[in-house]
Amino acid sequence: MDQRVKKKATIYDLSVLSGSSPSTVSAVLNGTWRKRRIKESTAQTILSLAELHQYTTNLQARGLRRSRSGLVGLMLPVHDNRYFSSMAQTFEGHVRSRGQCPVVVSASRDPEEERRTAETLISYSIDQLFIVGATDPDGVHEVCEPAGLRHINIDLPGAKAHSVISDNYGGARMLTEAIIRRFGNDDPLRPDELFLFGGRNDHASRERIAAFHATKKALLGADPEDGVQSSGYSPDITLRAFEAFYQRHGKLPRALFINSSINMEGLLRFMAGRPAEMFSELVVGCYDYDPFGSFLPFPVIMVRQNVEAMITKAFELIDEPTTTPQTFLIAPELIQPRSALKGPLDTLKDIA
Repeated sequence: MDQRVKKKATIYDLSVLSGSSPSTVSAVLNGTWRKRRIKESTAQTILSLAELHQYTTNLQARGLRRSRSGLVGLMLPVHDNRYFSSMAQTFEGHVRSRGQCPVVVSASRDPEEERRTAETLISYSIDQLFIVGATDPDGVHEVCEPAGLRHINIDLPGAKAHSVISDNYGGARMLTEAIIRRFGNDDPLRPDELFLFGGRNDHASRERIAAFHATKKALLGADPEDGVQSSGYSPDITLRAFEAFYQRHGKLPRALFINSSINMEGLLRFMAGRPAEMFSELVVGCYDYDPFGSFLPFPVIMVRQNVEAMITKAFELIDEPTTTPQTFLIAPELIQPRSALKGPLDTLKDIA
C-alpha cells in the first residue's frame, strides 16, 4: 500500500499544489480570504485540494489556540540596521527568560505583507505578537483581533492597540539643540547652515521634523523653508539628495540632522572618495545610535532610543487585561561624540 496516501497535507503542500502563497492558503482556510480580496476561484481551488489531501491543520491550530504554543512573535520592518537588530536581540532575551520561544520576522515596510505575515504567524498558533515599526499597525490589528491574538505596537503607534514608542519629539529637540550649541558663540550657526536629511511621512519622522523646526526657530531665530530634505529610509535616495544639494551649493551645510542610521549610510556613501578636508568643520547629529559613529573624523552626536525600556514596557502591557488603547512614550538618550557604548550583544557569552 502506498504510504504517501495516508500523509495529511500541510499549508505549504497546498501552497505548492495550488500555486498560491502560504499566506493566501492560510487566509482561505481560516475564512478571511474575502477580506483579503482573494479570487473566489482561487479559494475554491484551495478548499478542494484541502479536502482531497485530508488537510486538518486548521482544526489542530484551533485546539492549540485554546492552550499555548510557547511561541511569541516579533514583526520588524527590516532586519538590516542596528536599531531593529538590537530590538530583536532584546526581545529574544525577554522571551527566553519567560521559558518561551521567540519568532522574529520582517515585513519590508509593506502593509500587505504585514497582514500576510500576521496571518501566517497566527496559523502557527503564536501566543502573542509584538509589532515593530509597522506601516499600517491598525491593518495588522484587524488580522489579530478576530483570532484572539494579544498584540502590541512598538516604535510606531496605532489607534486600536496599545503602543510603546520613543519620545521622538523630545529626542529631536535634544539633538537639534546639541548640534546648534556645538558651535558656541565665537562662530555661531546661522539658520541656513543647518539641514535635516531623511525621513518620510510616518509618525516618528513627523515628530522629529516638528521638533527640528521649533528648536531652530527658538535658538536661531529663523527656519528657512528648504531646511528639510526628505529622502525616505533609503541610503541610495539619501546619497542622491546629498549629491543634488552639493551640485546646487558647491558644499555641504555646516551642520546636519540625519534622521536615521539608514540615512547616515547615504551621507557616508556621498563622502566616499571625496577629500577629508571637505568635512573638517562638519557637525552631524544622527537620530539613531551606532558605535561606529564615534570613530568618524568629524563629531557625530547621536540619539539612542531606549530599546530595553520599550521592550520591557511592551511585555508589561501585553500581559495586562485589555483596556482603551494608549500610547506610552519612552525617553531616548543623547550620546555625545566619541562615546562608544555597550549594547545587547555585549550580554552574550563569548563563544569564540
